[in-house]
Amino acid sequence: MFYFDEIDGKKILKSDLIKNAQAFFTTREICICDKGVNDNKEVKNNVKIIENYLKAKLISPTQTHSANVDIALENKFDYPETDGLILTDKNLAVFLNFADCTPLIFYDERQNIGAVSHAGWRGTAQKIGQITAQKLINEYNSRPQDICVLIGPAICGKCYEVGEDVYNNFSPSPLPPLPNGANRGNIDLKEINRKQLAEVGIEKIDICPYCTCCDNKYFLSYRKENRTTLRHSAILKLY
Repeated sequence: MFYFDEIDGKKILKSDLIKNAQAFFTTREICICDKGVNDNKEVKNNVKIIENYLKAKLISPTQTHSANVDIALENKFDYPETDGLILTDKNLAVFLNFADCTPLIFYDERQNIGAVSHAGWRGTAQKIGQITAQKLINEYNSRPQDICVLIGPAICGKCYEVGEDVYNNFSPSPLPPLPNGANRGNIDLKEINRKQLAEVGIEKIDICPYCTCCDNKYFLSYRKENRTTLRHSAILKLY
């Protein structure tokens, strides 16, 4: 179940599914990414607040809506065209940024490793959630039954209406074809990601109830907020 906590008096969103790692989503109260302003003083201050809270340096990749997944390494800060980062080092913390797309936080308590992935429609169509999970399973000896996944705040299926060029990436499976004459349809990215994770045996999944578009109080929406450059983030730090 998701619940709000605070860092320095500013709201973050956590889930009780993950208890033995720091896994959470920032809100608009503690935004750590502004893609439009390189010298946003409030963002820089929020980064310091979270790094002090985690006692670790934050690492983030250059997201390009790919299905590329890399591993976070000490003293490496450049991860081009990367939309998933695996974390095995307790001295590091990773984060990815979102403003409608679907955040995925993975954690394997038995191995004490995890990952964060960015599943927009392109990443979801390429099954980045499955790719991330399979890397944990195949390369780090995780077992599907040990992996917990948080599907974070993202645009809901009712709000996410798309053209047939996007819709057809998911049709005829997992979505039915559009009705005759229709050129738009709705996609529930959270649910599609849940099904994709279930296909590889992951059952411990908590789905955030918040929509970034119609339930816009705490999180950012690129679609609703006129292409805002601010982002909320998914963060993971191992104990």
